[in-house]
Amino acid sequence: MSLVQARKITVVGAGYVGSTAAQLAASKDLAEEVVLIDVLEGRPQGIALDLNQCAAIEGFSARVVGTNDPAHTADSDVFIVTAGRPRKPGMSRSDLLEVNGRIVCDVAEYIARLSPEAIVIVVTNPLDSMVTLMRARLGFPARRVVGMAGVLDSARFCWFIAEATGASVVDVDAMVLGAHGDSMVPMPNYCTVNGVQLGDLVGPAEIDSMADRTRHGGAEIVGLLKTGSAWYAPAAASVAMAGSILRDQKRLLPSACLLNGEFGFEGLYMGVPAILGREGVERVVEVPLTMEARALMQKTAGAVAADVDAMRDLGLM
Repeated sequence: MSLVQARKITVVGAGYVGSTAAQLAASKDLAEEVVLIDVLEGRPQGIALDLNQCAAIEGFSARVVGTNDPAHTADSDVFIVTAGRPRKPGMSRSDLLEVNGRIVCDVAEYIARLSPEAIVIVVTNPLDSMVTLMRARLGFPARRVVGMAGVLDSARFCWFIAEATGASVVDVDAMVLGAHGDSMVPMPNYCTVNGVQLGDLVGPAEIDSMADRTRHGGAEIVGLLKTGSAWYAPAAASVAMAGSILRDQKRLLPSACLLNGEFGFEGLYMGVPAILGREGVERVVEVPLTMEARALMQKTAGAVAADVDAMRDLGLM
């Protein structure tokens, strides 16, 4: 099987997340062509030139194209949408609702017009709201519009577990469901270290502390940076999802998917375990929930529904 599985992948937004996603997609040879588009003239072109020169050192064959013109994104197989304002200290993801919603609407217009068969991975915050808006604006089947949420949140949980147990992070598997925000639902009963249940390694209080730190993991980084938000892990998470889709890897990755009865919810985008393959979201995998987890999922569903109502009030939907 060829390493190159697709003709074109487009990353929307040449900020830190977008430029890092473009770099990872190119270095992994996910497509013959990686398009990086941004409204700021010169920035995507400069990053593309730098990455193409990097290819001679790193040995990848993908070509990176930097542009301000949506026409260059035509016929993309996959879009990774990172465009939007980042959070600043003291801001919640929902504070970005209107400004980033209007950006998503603009991007959806040219995706629908120029790449009607594409699969779209939304990274822009507030994530669950923006993927809901993207799907509404595109009119694509729900399986082809998905949000990057649980892959990043689970990675954060993995790191905190590795720190607490002294284990290698590569041996840690963790799962986080629900909205990508303070109401997310870490799932300790689905967390293991090389097959050993987390509860057999640390006590309940320590698990609760790690789960709480995971919920506020993005805000912790924002507070430390003071001038921006995380970019390496979010970019890596979105590229992992793109890789599973483009290479039909069928990986089970927690992703923001449209629910139609799964977990008892209808018509909401939320983070749930999903099989990602060539068709996009190929299956949502329902796992048993404890009473506590079910209550937390109800809470996170309420937070997503409130943002969706707010977008309707703003005239975005």
